Amino acid sequence: MNDAEFTNPAPHLLSSFDLRGLALRNRVVMAPLTRGRAGIERTPNALMTEYYTQRASAGLIISEATTISEQGIGWVDSPGIYNEAQVDGWSKITTALRARGTPIFLQLWHCGRASHSSFHGGKPAVSASAIKINGDSIHTPVGEQPYETPRALETAEVSQVVEDYRRAAERAKVAQFTGVEIHAANGYLINQFLDSKTNHRTDRYGGSTENRYRLLKEIVEAILTVWPANRVGVRLSPNGKFNDMGAPDFRETFTYAATQLDSYGLAYLHVVDGLAFGFHELGKPMTLPEFRAVFSGPLMGNCGYTLETAEAAIASGQADLIAFGRPYLSNPDLVERFTHGWELNPPADLKVWSAPTAEGYTDFAFHAKT
Repeated sequence: MNDAEFTNPAPHLLSSFDLRGLALRNRVVMAPLTRGRAGIERTPNALMTEYYTQRASAGLIISEATTISEQGIGWVDSPGIYNEAQVDGWSKITTALRARGTPIFLQLWHCGRASHSSFHGGKPAVSASAIKINGDSIHTPVGEQPYETPRALETAEVSQVVEDYRRAAERAKVAQFTGVEIHAANGYLINQFLDSKTNHRTDRYGGSTENRYRLLKEIVEAILTVWPANRVGVRLSPNGKFNDMGAPDFRETFTYAATQLDSYGLAYLHVVDGLAFGFHELGKPMTLPEFRAVFSGPLMGNCGYTLETAEAAIASGQADLIAFGRPYLSNPDLVERFTHGWELNPPADLKVWSAPTAEGYTDFAFHAKT
């Protein structure tokens, strides 16, 4: 069968979408993917520019998680957005994507307790409470190390974290991103405040669901002084156990958070609803229809989706957009492969996900007809 005879396998997924006034050519989103190619200076470089532009046929790209401050670091060679050199590096990437008509949001990140003292000159990482990750080890600048107990942020320190997010959002604007995504998922700092498992505070940031949500609320409102609401997204992971997360009251917590976030008119709510990244098994997993019931804006699903399940989610109205992560590691032309029904490349080996070189990063083959 030639292309002229081929029927579009995903007419909904591959259709255009108006994202709060931002025209997307399709509903395929490149999910944030931590790749560890920014070097010890954490400055985006030419290799990263090539990587992102290879994947420019996505309707929307969400950058890899990008630390808002030195305090937020917890991953070897991940990029930052806390100095001018990093702004300049990111600007080259946004310029290249703009030339291809591809919008990109910067994902703002603070690792919190998912870090190690070797990232911080021997000082402990910070978190909502002094509760250690129950896990084997973390990859650090000095090799694999056991997890450490973090230091609970003092109440008076929280406002500086909020300010760090605001300043990072300002720098993202200077770097000419299309918008920003607040990373409140996957067991990082904001998630550590949201989750009753990791937040045992007795001040205004702990205890009730409303108090545990307060940090996210303050960060959103600070960033909205920099960006319009229709260019700010939030990512949540209600079902995830990554970084030792999950509490019995997860449904109450995330329903409350989504309900509150609905009032701002955000660009989208990005929900890691799939279970391919691990499930805490503390009740039935939360689904997109549950979020659709309390969040009226654009809704993005993520984690483990295939072409078929993504098409079904959008066709049924459960989602407006679907973010693909692992398929984008080895398929720079993922949209073209979806469009034509072409076979995907074999999955990338875990060993190259965060390797420091072009191997396993920019050397995956495009389909011969791309």
